[in-house]
Amino acid sequence: MMVGAFVWGGLADRIGRRQTLLISLSINSVFAFFSSFVQGYSSFLLCRLLSGVGFQMGSAYQFHSWRVFVLVCAFPSVAAISALTTMPESPRFFLENGKHDEAWMILKQVHDTNMRAKGYPERVFSVTTIKTVKQMDELVDMGEGTAWHQRWRMKLADLFNQVWSNFLAIFSPEYRRTTLMMMAVWFSMSFSYYGLTVWFPDMIKYLQKQEYSSRTKVFIKEKVEHVTFNFTLENQVHRNGEYFNNKFMNLKMKSMVFEDSLFEECYFEDITSSNTFFKNCTFIATLFYNTDLFKYRLINSKLVNSTFLHNKEGCMLSDFSDENSAYMIYFVSFLGTLAVLPGNIVSALLMDKIGRLRMLAGSSVISCVSCFFLSFGNSESAMIALLCLFGGISIASWNALDVLTVELYPSDKRCTAFGFLNALCKLAAVLGISIFTSFVGITKAVPILFASGALAAGSFLAFKLPETRGQVLQ
Repeated sequence: MMVGAFVWGGLADRIGRRQTLLISLSINSVFAFFSSFVQGYSSFLLCRLLSGVGFQMGSAYQFHSWRVFVLVCAFPSVAAISALTTMPESPRFFLENGKHDEAWMILKQVHDTNMRAKGYPERVFSVTTIKTVKQMDELVDMGEGTAWHQRWRMKLADLFNQVWSNFLAIFSPEYRRTTLMMMAVWFSMSFSYYGLTVWFPDMIKYLQKQEYSSRTKVFIKEKVEHVTFNFTLENQVHRNGEYFNNKFMNLKMKSMVFEDSLFEECYFEDITSSNTFFKNCTFIATLFYNTDLFKYRLINSKLVNSTFLHNKEGCMLSDFSDENSAYMIYFVSFLGTLAVLPGNIVSALLMDKIGRLRMLAGSSVISCVSCFFLSFGNSESAMIALLCLFGGISIASWNALDVLTVELYPSDKRCTAFGFLNALCKLAAVLGISIFTSFVGITKAVPILFASGALAAGSFLAFKLPETRGQVLQ
């Protein structure tokens, strides 16, 4: 995402917003679709991170809940592509590229639509004067006599040079101060926002794990013979047990731990496990058929005349295979997303009334204050409520920051600047997530101080930026 934001932002100023959006959204939706079906983790990374296609179908195909989530996430891009096909390109972009007729047709279409809505369909659109802006350099075309690969190489090289020169232009003396200030604001906002929004679910998961661990049943030195287990085994610890001629069939093992135990002449069939491990165990004449008890689950264990047949294939995720846990993760994400809806509505209504800077700084200050309530989040419900509160308040800052960013730069540099700042945003997000999540279960003080400090710095720097409300855009 960091690389994509920088690349597509620069291209949007050169080949057009609409065309760039169509290409980028198409790539996003296609590989999001593929990533929901791949059966290997490396293939999944290839689809998600390297924009490659790795499509392998296992003989026993596994379609877990996370795949549905990834697949559903591709639908907004598909819907956006459908909507963009009916939208015209920016007329100003056409003017900057010397395409006056195309710009005139789009403006005429806008005029006719507005007049029909007002009840004056007979009014004719007319333009007497067009104030042309400085046109961009045309892409180099070496002519038909040149080999096609040389023409494409020259076009790509020229396009790269134009994108790079446009990027350097946002650091020119005219825009340097604005760019540096925006970099600081974007970095501080992203560091705190993404750090906390990922820290919240991790904290909720930690609290769930603590509560779950408190209900763990422990069995010591049990001896079990000639028994068939065909029901779910969950949240148990078995130490120094002996199991002779037992059958484990058609069951789920959830958070099961066997330590220093002996399994002799046992039979495991159709086992699905999550967070299950066998530590320092011995298996004698034991058969594993169609299970996901891979060897990484057998920690320092010994296998004597034991066999694995027809192991389950596909992507096995130890914690995610529990549908209840997965449902909780999605539900919390849904609540956090739903909480930003009021903030979006309020910011849309007040953006032009109070100004971009006041909304940005004010929302950042309130978000900073809300961070101190994190110290009271000692339960799952409290953390969910705080997540919704923080998300609902901070979204106003992001809306104001987005509007301010595009209004501070001229149209021929707008997407380049926005893409670069988004790339910086992703870098700050990686740092914030890495730092904040490392303190889960250790202390809340450090995330609170980091988040509140970053938000306070962002709100202070925001007041140093120029207000763009009511200003004529370049």
